[in-house]
Amino acid sequence: MSRAQRASFPAGRRGVAPSGAVRHAAGGQPGRAGGSARAVTRTLSDDPLGGTVRRTVLPSGLRVLTEAIPAMRSVSFGIWVSVGSRDETGPQAGAAHFLEHLLFKGTHKRTALEISAEIEAVGGETNAFTTKEYTCYYARVLDEDLPLAIDVMCDAVADSLLEPADVETERGVILEEIAMHDDEPGDEVHDLFTRVVYGDHPLGRLISGTEETVTPMTRRQIQDFYRRHYTAPQIVVAAAGNLDHAVVVRLVREALAGTPLDTDPAAPAPHRPATPVVRVQPAAILVEPKETEQAHVVLGCPGIDRVDGRRFALGVLNNVLGGGMSSRLFQEIRERRGLAYSVYSYASQYADSGVFAVYAGCAPGKVDEVLELTRAELRRVAADGLTEAEVARGKGMSKGSFVLGLEDTGSRMSRLAKGELLYGDLMPVDELLARVDAVTAADVNTLAAELLAQPMSLAVVGPFGERDFSA
Repeated sequence: MSRAQRASFPAGRRGVAPSGAVRHAAGGQPGRAGGSARAVTRTLSDDPLGGTVRRTVLPSGLRVLTEAIPAMRSVSFGIWVSVGSRDETGPQAGAAHFLEHLLFKGTHKRTALEISAEIEAVGGETNAFTTKEYTCYYARVLDEDLPLAIDVMCDAVADSLLEPADVETERGVILEEIAMHDDEPGDEVHDLFTRVVYGDHPLGRLISGTEETVTPMTRRQIQDFYRRHYTAPQIVVAAAGNLDHAVVVRLVREALAGTPLDTDPAAPAPHRPATPVVRVQPAAILVEPKETEQAHVVLGCPGIDRVDGRRFALGVLNNVLGGGMSSRLFQEIRERRGLAYSVYSYASQYADSGVFAVYAGCAPGKVDEVLELTRAELRRVAADGLTEAEVARGKGMSKGSFVLGLEDTGSRMSRLAKGELLYGDLMPVDELLARVDAVTAADVNTLAAELLAQPMSLAVVGPFGERDFSA
């Protein structure tokens, strides 16, 4: 399965179904997900240039969101669970990721081979990923094969057997994945940086866990984690493409009938709160000595959480500072001086915290110059800010990348799920673009002065022993 994704796009507030919402009923046992209790449906948007977005809350608390795009011939279908690596205790570190692997290994209805073969037989694809705050299982198929995808994915997520033999097989696979990650210093340095910033807090841990936590983890521990966190109120089902919302809801209810997600009535779980704010560690330097051809560095500081109103200004700042080939850091470090092949800035945002950082990979002998240029650029932007022309360019980049990112059903499906799961509502595209347009140079420069003037933490992976990397 794929490794965690680093970013998500902002949305808005939690929505409540109005009294005039459309209500649908399905047959079966009363009070169950597939039963006769009423599901509440409302239309969130009806864009003639895009798609119609609808949201249904099942009696169990599970939510189904769809975007109907008749011009497409495919559908992306995802099951999103509001649990990630930050929800683990220390001894459980890696449980969410371990479980992600196991849910494809077999159910009461299908073997592991049948789960993959049924989707691949119609030319579809399935995958999953775990992040610090949620886990996603998804499939992409032709529109005519959506019923199959819904049945297979709901079966895998709701009714996995977690056989002891499969636990041992996947333990070996995950340990190999951890070892492979250790051989990729360009990835490892980002995890090292989060450890510098967050210390022992769960946000500072590896999503995959470590050899020390994965090796002794028992089937019982994973099973307990599964049944405690994979509950209907914690789950959002999202689909985008050529589909009918009512049909998707009916198929989901039928697929979940009789499974552990076919539960008594409950309210959807609220999205993860932004308080209390995570306490970060004092700025520090952490060096991982490793015989690599390149030095890999991440220099950064605490940022803002994902519901902070300044997130749109942060996106503009990130674009101008290190978000593309025209960015200040790329131009200065790569284009003018040829010191690095890869250099960029990024922001990671969580419910209650965030980081802003710059990555660069360069020859070990050039690392001091790269760090000095990076620190100088951060100081310059903190003190002098960006120009009006740069802010305009950064806003254009934000709007363009967002809209262009909606050109496929997978990104549209992800947008639905993240809006519901992470923000409690789906911000319309026009409103989001208007929020970007409303960002001023003063907004960006005020934020830059606050963020970039902070003491910076540094993570380094490379062929270094005792070395002073302080400014």
